[in-house]
Amino acid sequence: MQFKLNKYIIDDIVNSEHPSDFETTKEYAVLILRLPYIKESKVKVISYAFLIKDSKVYEYCRDSKEFVLLGDFDTLYNFLDVRIDKILAKISRLQTTIEKMEDRLYENEIDSNFPNEWLLLKKELALIERLMAHSMVAFQRFVKYFKEDLDELAYKDLEEHIDRAFRFSKSGLEKLDNLYNFYRAKMDEKMNRIIFVLTIISAIFLPLTLITGFFGMNTSDLPFTQGAHGTLKATILALIFEVPFVWWIWKMMRD
Repeated sequence: MQFKLNKYIIDDIVNSEHPSDFETTKEYAVLILRLPYIKESKVKVISYAFLIKDSKVYEYCRDSKEFVLLGDFDTLYNFLDVRIDKILAKISRLQTTIEKMEDRLYENEIDSNFPNEWLLLKKELALIERLMAHSMVAFQRFVKYFKEDLDELAYKDLEEHIDRAFRFSKSGLEKLDNLYNFYRAKMDEKMNRIIFVLTIISAIFLPLTLITGFFGMNTSDLPFTQGAHGTLKATILALIFEVPFVWWIWKMMRD
């Protein structure tokens, strides 16, 4: 590196997994922003490291492992503003998708792809929310430290956009959780109906199974085996046993 930096700060800059942070020394300041990077509608993560020295801003190039002059604070504002706007646009698209899922649930148009779709949205929004939370804290410290040198209105606007991205992603996650709870309730209701129907079928066939098992025993002296019309008599007996079960099921369904 062409600048003499503290060893620990260098480690933070080089580490692309390091969370957003702001560090100052007597000679320079370092702003690290780990932000969502929107590429082809997919959310990835990219770490930006900026060195501020003598009112000039240098960006750390991870390919050359050197700091490249970015410009002044206005240039930094334009650099970040474009990227934050893309993040807000992505969150807006995600919220639109969530609203469509919500409409499908309310209209009972649930498909088997819902859990996978929900999980993908949850993953992307959780990533954005986590990154923006750390970025917001680091950026606020940066603005407070350089408040005399910055365009106050511009950077306050940028700070508000970062905060908005955090709040919108958080509200999106809360809505997703509510949707999943509603989805689980619908699935549980459907499963309960299936179990109820199976219970009714089992109850109806229980006496029939009992009679069939009894007369199907390979033993002598079974009733109705010696006389005429034995099968008819066994059938009538089975129907007689069936009546209390059918009445019980009918009463339970009315209650």
